[in-house]
Amino acid sequence: MALPGSAPADEAPSVVIGVGNEFRRDDGAGPAVIARLRDLAPPGVRLVVTDGEPTRLIDAWTGAALAVVVDAVRAEPPDPGQIHRFVVDQPGAGTGRGASSHGLGLDDAIALAAALDRMPRRLIVHAIEAADLTQGPGLSPPVAAAVDAVARAVLDDLGSQPPGGM
Repeated sequence: MALPGSAPADEAPSVVIGVGNEFRRDDGAGPAVIARLRDLAPPGVRLVVTDGEPTRLIDAWTGAALAVVVDAVRAEPPDPGQIHRFVVDQPGAGTGRGASSHGLGLDDAIALAAALDRMPRRLIVHAIEAADLTQGPGLSPPVAAAVDAVARAVLDDLGSQPPGGM
């Protein structure tokens, strides 16, 4: 869903998509980054929160010159709060990681979007390794500490510096 005050889909050359559920602890990392960017994102950048279902991701980034996706991931061995950044320049290349904290992953959305010719011109993924995906609100301390760093990295991806710093 687009946040109030964000630009309509047909006017935004860039979109930042926070994937997750804020009531599954660290799975709320994507929405937390979007909340942090609310007053910092440059004009015309659309901010979207979604549950990560592939068709909703595709709808959110269709027509965008740049799509930045932020999501929590599971990793083995885990390193909670560790941040990974992937650039998907070749449609169909995927992130090479099936570690989303959701049933269907970002790789599924990328493959479907490539098949439907609905990939953004450029896709950047910021993944934060999760510590706790149980029910309930609130991020674990290492994931909460990663939110500002990822928000700064997203602003860099968008070619913007936050007013007054973060």
